Amino acid sequence: MALPEDSWDAGNLGCGELVLGLRFRIRAITPGGIFRLIAHDPAAPEDLPSWCRMTGHKLVSAIHPEYLIQRKEN
Repeated sequence: MALPEDSWDAGNLGCGELVLGLRFRIRAITPGGIFRLIAHDPAAPEDLPSWCRMTGHKLVSAIHPEYLIQRKEN
């Protein structure tokens, strides 16, 4: 697996703030690139897979609180 191009420790941000911050940060990496997210929000294990499905990104790994997300190709 490729190394993450970027990462973000979102701490305890809730879903709304978390996905908004993630949306802007993941745009900065190369399509197909990996983004590492640390999210301590207790809802993250449910919210992040749903967000990935809705946006077309791929959740590569989800071991709370660490998530690896592959940016969609286009």
